Amino acid sequence: MEEKKLDLNSIIGFVLIFGILAFMLWQNQPTPEELEAQEKAKQEQIAAENKVNAPSDAKVVTADDFKMEGVSDSLQLIGLKSKFGAFAYAASTASDKETLVESDVFALKFSNKGGYLSELQLKKFVNYDSLPIYLIKNRNADFNINFGTTDSRILNTKDLYFTPTVTKNGENTIVSMKLKVSESKFLEYRYEIKPEDYMIDFTVRSQGLNDVINSSQVINLDWALKGYRHAKSISYENRYTDIHYEYEGGKANYTGARDADKELEDVTWIGFKQHFFSSVLLTDTPFKTSHIAQESLVHDDTVDTLYTKKFNAKMPLALQAGEINQSMDLYFGPNDFDVVNAYDRNLDELVPFGWGLFGWINRYIFTPLFAFLAGFLPYGIAIIAMTVLIKLMLSFVQYKQFLSQAKLKILKPELDEIREKYKDNKMKAQQETMALQTKAGASPMAGCLPALIQLPVFYALFQFFPSAFDLRQKSFLWANDLSSYDVIADLPFNIPFYGNHVSLFPILASVAIFFYMQLTTGQNAAAQPQQEGMPDMAKMMKYMMYFSPIMMLFFFNNYASGLSLYYFISNLISIGIILVIKNFILDEDKIHAQIQEKKKQPKKQSKFQKKMAEMMEQAEQQKQAQNRNKKK
Repeated sequence: MEEKKLDLNSIIGFVLIFGILAFMLWQNQPTPEELEAQEKAKQEQIAAENKVNAPSDAKVVTADDFKMEGVSDSLQLIGLKSKFGAFAYAASTASDKETLVESDVFALKFSNKGGYLSELQLKKFVNYDSLPIYLIKNRNADFNINFGTTDSRILNTKDLYFTPTVTKNGENTIVSMKLKVSESKFLEYRYEIKPEDYMIDFTVRSQGLNDVINSSQVINLDWALKGYRHAKSISYENRYTDIHYEYEGGKANYTGARDADKELEDVTWIGFKQHFFSSVLLTDTPFKTSHIAQESLVHDDTVDTLYTKKFNAKMPLALQAGEINQSMDLYFGPNDFDVVNAYDRNLDELVPFGWGLFGWINRYIFTPLFAFLAGFLPYGIAIIAMTVLIKLMLSFVQYKQFLSQAKLKILKPELDEIREKYKDNKMKAQQETMALQTKAGASPMAGCLPALIQLPVFYALFQFFPSAFDLRQKSFLWANDLSSYDVIADLPFNIPFYGNHVSLFPILASVAIFFYMQLTTGQNAAAQPQQEGMPDMAKMMKYMMYFSPIMMLFFFNNYASGLSLYYFISNLISIGIILVIKNFILDEDKIHAQIQEKKKQPKKQSKFQKKMAEMMEQAEQQKQAQNRNKKK
């Protein structure tokens, strides 16, 4: 009986113990907030394991960790500190808002998240569709500093929340964005915006973070941008969209329109250049190394119509006594030569004048000349006036070229006789031909040299008109924008290499170049002696007369109408000059008499001509010796 009683007491005891344990578990079960915190901790752990550059024991802090507002409870602050370390204070005061600031040239929005610009409008300009020009909008830009902390975390400033302050310094507006550890310890982005100025003074500095930032890890500044389309033809705009940069004490270079991935040293500025606008980061202390990359986002211009290229730049930041202190500038503005040149920071390299001699001609001749003419003439008339002046300056070159062609035409019967006389001896025929041309002063080279003189001018102007910011959105006749193509008809379909529209200026330029080539190439082909075993130059030049206008028609249909206007007027003037020279200046009978007179005079050969004659004579002797050996 006693044993049964003991068993009953044991059962009652076990029941009581189980009840007490159940009550304790119920009392200590996690609250919904604690469950949420546990889930976040789990996500952090997964992110840390997947982070390539993070140490194995690091916590990667993401944007979601900073979405709590107004955290004042000390226990919650302790919880944040356990997850975010020194930056728990920033998390406790986080606010996902924007700060709006305006100047004469900018309308700006600074985002508390990341501390960088979330929107930048250039107030003085509109795009091809009369909409505002935005260089930054809808998260197309990123600015981030990636760094490690002494408590084994990897932080990205683009995911953290800054505290904004807007003050005035005279007429300048100062925007301070602080990522705080405490009120006296922080990482600060400081922007100073000046009136009527496209350059923003920009400083990244830390205060009191020497025991927070891990100095043994690389601190990277990452800057990225996707360039918005601003022009009517996105493919044309994309040709002039690339990365420009200055490095090694003042050298300037650019990637070109193709995709690029480059490592640079001692970089003082990097510019994400679009056709007419640029975003540039400049530094007072050169970045020792930099990595830049660009990728075209236009693969089909009928589909890809929003962005031109994606740009990326990565630069390591150096610590000074354990703190960040990098003085920089940000330029957001037009690629206008007068504007960028005024900063004296080598930013005029953003204007694609061309390289070497061509760039020199554009910079010191054509740019000042066009600016002078456009100062009192409408822009279309200024192009015509500039074209007239250039053609008049080069008219003596055309005269020399046409005179040489006329001489060869007059000599053609005699040259034909020489070829017939020495038809079995090609080397002798060439010697006699050269001798006759030299005596008569009618060398084919005399016609080529004037053409070569015109090439630098031709190429320089080809670079000048597409890069002339002043032509942007300036109208003339039926063209409403001389920096873009003109349209007289829209096509219901797209023609490869041509487009879905018809431009009139390229058609006029093609017709003009066809008649110009008939007057020059046709005469030159007739004057050129036909050499046996050589291509038929007459046929080749005839093909060129048709091929060149067709190529211009297709190639320039999407190009700036200002450039097509120049070629149209230029070829019209050339036709007029040639007709005047042919009908009123050159007298073929007089030229023939002069040639005959020159042929009678002893002609002193130059050293080059003597050397050529000797080489041809030696070649002829060797050939004769070989023929004799074959007969033996």
